[in-house]
Amino acid sequence: QVQLVESGGDLVQPGESLRLTCVVSGTSLFTRYTMTWYRQAPGKAREFVARFDGGFDLGTSTTYEDSVKGRFTISRDNDKNTVYLQMEDLVPEDSGLYVCNALNVGSSYWGQGTQVTVSP
Repeated sequence: QVQLVESGGDLVQPGESLRLTCVVSGTSLFTRYTMTWYRQAPGKAREFVARFDGGFDLGTSTTYEDSVKGRFTISRDNDKNTVYLQMEDLVPEDSGLYVCNALNVGSSYWGQGTQVTVSP
């Protein structure tokens, strides 16, 4: 089975940085998966954060939610079946459970998430 494991979340102060990691195992098709980071804060709906398109048909473009554009960078290492989210200049509104998703035609997989808390 396909498994996603996130890591890197922490308690940080505003202005600091974090690098989240999502390691995907159990598939030989990682390059074709579109990888997306979502986050969910307490009492709020899960929201899109960043996406890195997979495969040759889907392309390699990236997309960001407006509030993180210019501060967050999503990247992937296909040799390591890993996707990253580099988060800079964090603000309290960035707090939440960050969850990684792998999507391909007919398949969608989720990790358990890693907690990011930005607080003075």
